[in-house]
Amino acid sequence: MSRLTGAGEQRGAEVIDEQGDTMPLPAVPPAPHPETADRVDGGRRVPPTFGPIVRKVALGVAVCLVAGAGYAGLRQIADAPADPGVPITAESPQTSTTPDEAAEGVRRASVGGAVLQKMSTAVEDESRSAFLATVDPQATEFRESARTIFANLGKLPIASFQFRYVSDDTAALTPDRQAALGGSESWLAQVEVSWQLSGYDAKPARETLPVTFVTRDGTTYAASFSERFVAGQRRPIWALGPIDVAEGDRSLVISLDSEANAESYVSATDRAVESVSKVWGRSWRQKAVVYLPAKQAQMEFVLGAQPNTYTQIAAVTMAELDTPQAGAPVRIVANPKLFDELGRQGRKIVLTHETTHVASTATASPVPLWLAEGFADYVAFTAVPVQDESAAKELFKAIRAGKVPTALPAPEAFAASSSELPQAYESAWLACRLIAEREGQSKLVKFYRAVHASKSPTGLADAFKSVLGMTEQEFVAEWQQYLKRLAGV
Repeated sequence: MSRLTGAGEQRGAEVIDEQGDTMPLPAVPPAPHPETADRVDGGRRVPPTFGPIVRKVALGVAVCLVAGAGYAGLRQIADAPADPGVPITAESPQTSTTPDEAAEGVRRASVGGAVLQKMSTAVEDESRSAFLATVDPQATEFRESARTIFANLGKLPIASFQFRYVSDDTAALTPDRQAALGGSESWLAQVEVSWQLSGYDAKPARETLPVTFVTRDGTTYAASFSERFVAGQRRPIWALGPIDVAEGDRSLVISLDSEANAESYVSATDRAVESVSKVWGRSWRQKAVVYLPAKQAQMEFVLGAQPNTYTQIAAVTMAELDTPQAGAPVRIVANPKLFDELGRQGRKIVLTHETTHVASTATASPVPLWLAEGFADYVAFTAVPVQDESAAKELFKAIRAGKVPTALPAPEAFAASSSELPQAYESAWLACRLIAEREGQSKLVKFYRAVHASKSPTGLADAFKSVLGMTEQEFVAEWQQYLKRLAGV
């Protein structure tokens, strides 16, 4: 897979209809709003649509991606207008402006928050009946979903679960929808939800979901937690249907696929964690969380992606947080159909590559894409050795045709639309392998860490000099000779 900067995934306020797969979200007590932070490089990594190379993974091409889709700005989503033509801005939430309207907004927030508080207490008390008592008695489908989500939460090792009523938009519900809801009042609110998996997350995951409230006979209920989603708005995996959970020594697999063997993913991920630690070191949490949707649409819901974005993508690494930062909860999201087709060797390569991104916090790193992807492939191919001719087939073919790379792959080379995407990955991998062969594996790790930790715009050039004792230009010249020798030119 490849990774792009967040600029490629910047979405407008297009509202998309619920497709029937989303389950309701249990709410919890109010939590303080997280500090907002500037997006790194527009949101950092964004998943492109991947082409035919995906199916070559078993031959040595790592199928992986650091997904910036998980970085859809929380404030953008929370404040998104119902009208697709109205721009999204963090400073223009859909709230009232007159004193009377402002007071009504405060009242709605208080009433809605009280409903969510009751739901929270019911979850904490493990009281299914109390939880369902907060659900609109006329919302038949929502009640069934609520039963599922309540059961899902009981299967997860949740250390904390919190919500914050962000904003509401009284115009978001159409007159027909309001008439269908009935009652004396109904409205749509955006609610920030956060949860933390015990033993896996240093910080809570955060998402924002649309919550519909309705008041009837003097009582306010939750009528839907999936009324209208803004394009790019992520959905928790545990809100998409019944889940199975399997846990290993170093991994947690959360599966929506009842036919998948979650235990087999656990053992494979445990081995991937160990393989990564042998190269990267053990100064990381040494845990990985794998999401296993039952179908591609669910994968795209989790990532906040447009429909059919991931038709040819086997796995994605994403941060489940509104801002790209160190410590963000990171998930490996698999496309089960493609993942199963890879075979045992291909799955091991993919999981090791993705777990390398988890260990190196690649979702919030300033390292250039060639280094992040090349290093992840280096670790994966160290764990699962492959023949150079298979792993670098497209690159060698180009070199034998006289097309020797003139520079290390630029970010745009990893775009889905790039005609030389395979070569970008293959040449990045061999650049990292050259460093390891020339200086030793520990120096490769030191080089990566130096670039990752640098606060300077010249961090890469500085690392070339301080760690490798050469300029990038000198390295490129040596790398070109290395590639030609491997290709037999």
